[in-house]
Amino acid sequence: MRDDSGERARGPLYRSVAADLREAITAGDYGSGGRLPAESTLAERYGVSRGTVRQALAALRADGLVTSRRGTRRVVLGTTRVQSFAELVSFTTWARSVGEDPGGRVEQLERRAADARESEQLRLEPGAEVVVVLRVRTLSGRPVMVERSVYPVWVGELVARIPADAVSHTEPLQEQGVVFADADHTIDLVLADADDARLLGCRAGEALLRERRRSTDPVGAPVEWSEDRYLPGTVAFTVHNSIAASALSRRHRRPH
Repeated sequence: MRDDSGERARGPLYRSVAADLREAITAGDYGSGGRLPAESTLAERYGVSRGTVRQALAALRADGLVTSRRGTRRVVLGTTRVQSFAELVSFTTWARSVGEDPGGRVEQLERRAADARESEQLRLEPGAEVVVVLRVRTLSGRPVMVERSVYPVWVGELVARIPADAVSHTEPLQEQGVVFADADHTIDLVLADADDARLLGCRAGEALLRERRRSTDPVGAPVEWSEDRYLPGTVAFTVHNSIAASALSRRHRRPH
């Protein structure tokens, strides 16, 4: 078995592997519908472990460039870029992609027993400990979203080390090897509670756009259960379906 200790010491290598493959796909080297080389071949080519290759392929899958079926060689879906998975999962990445200046501030971080819903979403034993983070997010200094994230303890301990005013949590987590590979999204409306009203400057009881999201790593293990609440008129979500892929995107609705 390959020793990954050297790779960890140099930081996540999957990003450079993914970047090189993404460039080749965009250039049409594999063609639409073509197959990428086998994982073992890619590992040999880049001098990395197969685990690193799998992480790189997960990143390409998140961008809608290759198929997501495990156990087979990945098929190239196309070269046209859609909104990336990172832009949808990471508020910071998305805000920068639309030309906004993102900000964030942790209001509360606590370690406690998971409730029934959290245990179900994170696939934990009933009563297992989790780390819960309440955070306000801003666009160019204006509060637009309240983020409530629940993490398994091993991820939450990493979050606790991030400065409270850090712009991004996703980026430093990825740098420490936490890979957000897949996510399920549920979007609906919810009434603002006292925390929402205080942090967003709205009225308690006002309708907010809510996005609930469970993110998993490349092997399907949950790494985050999050509920984001947006002020009305700040964002909109759209869904595009095709025979090749389905894409969910988030759009910024600038105030008039």
